Amino acid sequence: MTLTSARPLAAYITVTAAYWVFMLTDGALRMLVLLHFHTLGFSPVQLAYLFVLYEVAGVITNLSAGWIAARFGLTSTLYAGLGLQVVALLALAQLDPAWGLSASVVFVMLVQGVSGVAKDLSKMSAKSAVKFLAPSGQGGLFRWVALLTGSKNAVKGIGFLLGAVMLAFAGFRPSIYAMAAILMAVLLLIVLRMPGGLPMGKKGVKFTSVFSKDRNVNWLSAARVFLFGARDVWFVVGIPVYFYAVLSDGSEAGNRAAFFIIGSFMAVWTILYGAVQAYAPRVLRAATRPEAELVTAAKGWAMALVPVPLVLAVLVGVAGGAAAWLTATIIAGLLVFGAVFAVNSSLHSYLILAFSHGDRVTMDVGFYYMANAAGRLLGTLLSGVSYQIGGLPACLGTAAVMVAFSAIGSGRLRA
Repeated sequence: MTLTSARPLAAYITVTAAYWVFMLTDGALRMLVLLHFHTLGFSPVQLAYLFVLYEVAGVITNLSAGWIAARFGLTSTLYAGLGLQVVALLALAQLDPAWGLSASVVFVMLVQGVSGVAKDLSKMSAKSAVKFLAPSGQGGLFRWVALLTGSKNAVKGIGFLLGAVMLAFAGFRPSIYAMAAILMAVLLLIVLRMPGGLPMGKKGVKFTSVFSKDRNVNWLSAARVFLFGARDVWFVVGIPVYFYAVLSDGSEAGNRAAFFIIGSFMAVWTILYGAVQAYAPRVLRAATRPEAELVTAAKGWAMALVPVPLVLAVLVGVAGGAAAWLTATIIAGLLVFGAVFAVNSSLHSYLILAFSHGDRVTMDVGFYYMANAAGRLLGTLLSGVSYQIGGLPACLGTAAVMVAFSAIGSGRLRA
């Protein structure tokens, strides 16, 4: 696949803008679903179930999306991702409060599954596009992928806050309709205005090609599973439910205040995480260091992350109950976790593109993000189960173990 246009920057900006809007709705939708159904009395495990099919869909979608993009082109998968998210939002708005608990859980799981397909089609398209559009030399690839990834997470963080605020002041269904309308308008605009510059696809690409035979791609994907599992094991259910229990008194006003604070924390955490991701090439001196040194650095940065959730787990465990100093310490510790995690994530996102070449780019990226989705699925399941069994200390302790496994995978990479 070759670049077909002399306007790579215009294509990069358009793809990035589309991805931003998508991730804004994705972040808002997650907070809307999590907080809305928590107030309806869903347990931590039931809340985790709501996102299981979302992550399962991500595993399946990423495995096939790379082949679809190689066969039909990156713009096709980008449009499909945006369109499916509109469908998912409109479907979710049809949820009837009169339905029973089981019916509601199944319906939301199915809709979240569609949203998961949409998210990973869009992600694979945007991340693969950078490989074809970024300038070569002087760390250009690392800078562009870090900027895309970092800005995306900052926007998703704003989406977390937006979702919490919309739920508190507009309600569940009006918020869903508003997001669907905005995303539909953006999709129509991008279809009409998409510049050239992205690969158009290639006939004859076999589906079996999605499975990588490259040692580095496979070990990096394994490391990615445990890295993102380590984040989501506390991020998806554990922290929001813990903070809700600490901050809300159960009244309507108390719930509204808790929603705002939880949404603000999730937003600030994700925005700062995104900012560090965008800054990661400077932290790692990517412009002047050879690729071999960056490959070696992956293990060290993963090992640096292990102590953070481990120390927090011990502190929460010995504290014996909620306290202002403990809440402040948890927040500070998780911000540190986010900063170190961001460098790890950004380095991984660069390495998968550095390891991928030629016609295999979309398939290797799809395979890698399949591993990313598998890690989120694992973390989502363990988040609800570990919180149910041992509360926040169990979530954080599990995160420490998973980061250690990620470091082992990163240590097997070869320059």
